[in-house]
Amino acid sequence: MVKSILSSPQETVLEQALGAASLRHKVIANNIANVNTPDFKRSEVVFEDKLAAAMAGNKLALTRTRAGHLPARRDEPGPAVVTDTATSLRTDGNNVDIDAEMANTAKNQIYYNTVAQMLGRYYSNLKSAIKGGG
Repeated sequence: MVKSILSSPQETVLEQALGAASLRHKVIANNIANVNTPDFKRSEVVFEDKLAAAMAGNKLALTRTRAGHLPARRDEPGPAVVTDTATSLRTDGNNVDIDAEMANTAKNQIYYNTVAQMLGRYYSNLKSAIKGGG
């Protein structure tokens, strides 16, 4: 991802959250599509816990003090797809609960819309600042 002078940690987190929500939608859709597939194991996207852990461990910001130094690099948490192989709801080995997946779809849609609105507000405020607030 190319960073500009106008990018910020808030923008980065919001963009990652939007990407995680998009990936989560694809994973949930795959779970629903395989609800009747024998031995299929559901997957889920892990992002929010990784983000919270990264933010809790971020005590000092890294700064590049001289041009000859290596640039400060922080590992940015990204979404990860995890497969639940420990459970089985049916005798055929499938562990997809269609009701839970439909609830997760609705929850993820609300999450996606909220993050998209927040990112839109961020860009709107940035545009307003560039124009001089008028």
